[in-house]
Amino acid sequence: MSPLILFHCLLLLTSLRYSPASKIQYQGTLLAKYIRILICLSLSLPTLAYAQPTAVSANNKSIEIQYTNTPPVIDGLIDDAVWENAAFIDDLHQVNPVEYATPSERTDIYLLYDTDALYVAVRLFIDEADLTDNILRRTGNVIQDDNIVINVDPFNNQRTGYYFGVNANGVRVDGIFQNVTQPDNDWDSIFYVETSRFEGGWIAEFAIPFKSLSFDPNSSTWGLNFTRAIQSRNEMMAWQSYDRRFDPSSYGELTGLDNINQGLGLDITPSFSMNSARRFSPDNTNENFEPSLDLVYKITPSLNGSFTVNTDFSATEVDNRQVNLSRFNLFFPEKRDFFLRESDIFQFGRIGASGTLGGGQNGRPFFSRNIGLGNSGGSVDLNYGAKVSGRIGNLDIGALSIRQAEQATADASTLSVVRANMGLTGESTLGFIMTDGNPRSNLDNSLFGADYLYRNSGLSGGRSLEVSGWYQASDTEGISDNDSAAGVGFALTNNNGFNGGVAVKRFESNFNPALGFANRTGVEDFSVQSGYSHRFSSGYLQTYDFRLTGRRYDSIGGGLESQTILFQPFSISNRSGDRFLWISKYNKEVLIAPFEISPGVIIPAGEYHFNDDGFTFRTAGFREWSGSISYIHGNFYSGTFDRSWADITWKPSPKFNTTISYDIQFVDLPEGKFTTRILSGGIDYIFSKSLSWINLIQYDNVSETMGINMRLHWIPEEGQEFFFVINQVLEDYDRDNRFHSALTDITAKFSYTFRY
Repeated sequence: MSPLILFHCLLLLTSLRYSPASKIQYQGTLLAKYIRILICLSLSLPTLAYAQPTAVSANNKSIEIQYTNTPPVIDGLIDDAVWENAAFIDDLHQVNPVEYATPSERTDIYLLYDTDALYVAVRLFIDEADLTDNILRRTGNVIQDDNIVINVDPFNNQRTGYYFGVNANGVRVDGIFQNVTQPDNDWDSIFYVETSRFEGGWIAEFAIPFKSLSFDPNSSTWGLNFTRAIQSRNEMMAWQSYDRRFDPSSYGELTGLDNINQGLGLDITPSFSMNSARRFSPDNTNENFEPSLDLVYKITPSLNGSFTVNTDFSATEVDNRQVNLSRFNLFFPEKRDFFLRESDIFQFGRIGASGTLGGGQNGRPFFSRNIGLGNSGGSVDLNYGAKVSGRIGNLDIGALSIRQAEQATADASTLSVVRANMGLTGESTLGFIMTDGNPRSNLDNSLFGADYLYRNSGLSGGRSLEVSGWYQASDTEGISDNDSAAGVGFALTNNNGFNGGVAVKRFESNFNPALGFANRTGVEDFSVQSGYSHRFSSGYLQTYDFRLTGRRYDSIGGGLESQTILFQPFSISNRSGDRFLWISKYNKEVLIAPFEISPGVIIPAGEYHFNDDGFTFRTAGFREWSGSISYIHGNFYSGTFDRSWADITWKPSPKFNTTISYDIQFVDLPEGKFTTRILSGGIDYIFSKSLSWINLIQYDNVSETMGINMRLHWIPEEGQEFFFVINQVLEDYDRDNRFHSALTDITAKFSYTFRY
C-alpha cells in the first residue's frame, strides 16, 4: 500500500464528525465511516493484485534427522562418536545487515534424536575478542549476548512454536510464540544445554526432551529454524528467513521424526514455602507454612492437563512501577508460571500484538492477571484450579477453571475460560472464546467472542498481508444492552519498503469483560499507520525507518474524545546497534467532565489542543557500559509538559551488573503544578549460571513508597528451584523524605519436579 493512500485514509478518519442529532443520523454517520474505511482498503487492491507468493516459500529448506540408539553426553564438547552420523547443517545466511548475504562466521550444526529427546550440537566460530558474553544470570537477557537459538514447530502449522537458546556462558533461554510474530520469553520448560570454548569459537550441546513439548505423534515432520546473533557486529543469521523474518511462518522443515515418546507424560511438582510478613501500622506479624502441588499430565502428546492445589505465587517477580497521567487504567503483564504455560492458546484477535492490528491491550476478553488479585491490588488465595490446553489436529484448544477464595468485595467464586482456534488454509485461523465468572464482584458475568485472521506472509517484495476481525459480547447481571465490542483491521507489513494498515474498533459503554481487560469503553477507535523502512547494505548506517500514524477515539454517543497524530521523521541505527529517533505528536483531547490528574489539580471540562516533540537515543546492550536517554517537551492540556528519562547499565563482568534508571515529569498547568518521579536501581550478583542474587529498589513520589526486593535463586538441577525472597516496603507518611517501614515480607520456597 502506498503512503499516499494511507495518508488519504488518515485525512478521512481525522475529518469525521458526529452529528449530535438523532440516533438515525448517528447510524448514518457510522455507516459512512465504515464505507470510507472500505474505500481505503479497496484502494489498496490494485497494489495487491500482483502480490502473489514468490519463489521463496516458507519451507524451501528441509533436513532429514538421524536416529541414534546411544544418546550423546551433553557436556558441550561434541566428542561422542554418535555425532559422526548426525544430520549436518552449515548453510546459515545473514538476516541483518544484508539478508541472504554470506555470514561473517561459520556455524556447524548437528542433529540427532532418539525416542526420548532431540539432540542438537552447534560449533560456532568467532574470535574471542569479538565474542559478547556478558550474561551469566539464569533469567538474564541472553538475547543481548552472542547466542544460538533452536526454533521448532512440532505441528508444522506456521503459526506456533518453541525456541531454546543459549549464550557462550551456558545461560539458557526458552519460550513460545503467542502468535506468529509475538515471542514470549516468560514461558519456561525443562531442557539441557552445556557449552564450552575452543580456540576460534564456542560449542553448545542441547538435549530437548519430548516430554517438554506438545506434538502430533502421527506426523514425522516439524517446522525448524536456527538463528545466531553476533552482537559486536549487529549481525543476525538464520537457516531460513523471509523478509528478515525468522518466525514460525518462515521455518524450514525437519523430517524423519518417527517413534518418538513422551513416556507417561506426567510432571508432579510439590513445593513448600515458609513466609513471615510483618505490617507496622498497626503492628502485626503473620507466619505460615504453605504446601502446594502442581501436576501436568500429557493427556495425548499434543494435549496437556494441569492441576494446581493451594497455588503459591510468592516467588513471582515484582512489577516495574509506572506513573499514570491518563484517564485510563494501566496494563501490567502476567508473570506467574501457571498462567504462562501454553498461554499462546488464549490469545485472541491479535489484541495486544504489535502493529496496527494489535492497537494496545484494550478489549482483551481474557487476562489471567485478574485472577488472584483483589480490587486493592492485593493477592487473593487460589484454592485449586485445572487447565487443559494443546492441539488436536488443526484445532488449538484451551480450558481453564480456577477456584478463587473469598475477598472483601466478593464471595469465593469459580472463574473459567474456554478457547478454541482452528487453523484454516495457510496461516489463517478461525476461533472463539468464552469466559464465566467475576473475580472482583458478586455480579454474574460471562462473555462470548469469535475471531478470524487471514495471513499471507509470501507476497511479492517480501511483504505480508493480514486481515483480522473479531466480535465479543459480555453478559453482566443487571445489564441488558450496549455490552458488545468488535474490531476489523488490515495491515500490509514489510521490513524493507512501504508498509501500512487501518483498524476500526468499537467498544460499547456496558462492555465488561470481567476476566479480561478493558480500560476504555463507549468509544469507537480508529487507527491508521503508514511507514517506510530501508536497510543499508554498506556504510555506517544499517536501518532507517519513517512512520506516520493517526488514532482517533469518538464517543459512541457522538463527538470526539481524543485524537493523536504521531510523526516519526526518522529512526536510524548503525551497524553496532545504537539507535536514535525523533517523534512529534499532535494531540486533541475533549473532556466531558473535569479530570483530576494529580491530587488537587483538576483540569476543567473542555477541548484541548497540544503538541510535543521528543527524541530517544539508545546504545547497544552488548557493551560494558550501555544505556539510553529520552526527552519530551511540549504543551499539555492548558499548560506545558517536560519529561526526561534515562537508564545506564554497567556490566564489568558476567558475575556482576548494575542498572540505574530515572524518570521525571514536570507538569505546569494553570490549575496547578506537579512533578512525578520514578527511581529504580538494580544490582545483580551472579555466582554461577545456577545461583544468583538479584536486588531491585524502586521509588515513586506519587505513592511516596520505596520497594526493596531481594531474590536469591538457586537451581541445583533442571526441575529443582529454591527461592529466598525479601520484600521491604518503606513509606514517607508525612512526605518529608523520611521513610518508615510499612511491610517486611520474607519467603523461602523450594520446588521439585518429578518427571515420568
